[in-house]
Amino acid sequence: MVARDGGNVMSRVVARLVESARLLMAMESWVGMLAPGRPWCDAHREIPDGRAIGMTEAARGALGHWLRVENGCIAGYQIIAPTTWNFSPRDGAGLPGPLEQALKGAVVRAGERNPLSVQHIVRSFDPCMACTVH
Repeated sequence: MVARDGGNVMSRVVARLVESARLLMAMESWVGMLAPGRPWCDAHREIPDGRAIGMTEAARGALGHWLRVENGCIAGYQIIAPTTWNFSPRDGAGLPGPLEQALKGAVVRAGERNPLSVQHIVRSFDPCMACTVH
């Protein structure tokens, strides 16, 4: 769909539906790997100094965690959520973020105070953001 029609509202919604179906099958296999009664985490008394980065693909896009430990304590922790990436301002080269690119050319009818096309595009990135945008 993306190759044929581009990254539009329909392709983002269909991608989420396909991902949900695939995730359900994966979750069934993960449940089979659970060992009831076994510890769910390893407890450590000392936390070594260091840095860690965790990146994953969440429902709305990339999710990143950055952690810094000093003297056994968390000295810094930053989360950048998908909304931050998707709704980002222009980058250092002046290129617009994904949402701004997607909004170019959106149809706004004469007299329309809350353009439906804009709401659809925004919701296709983040369903919660449309309330803030309108």
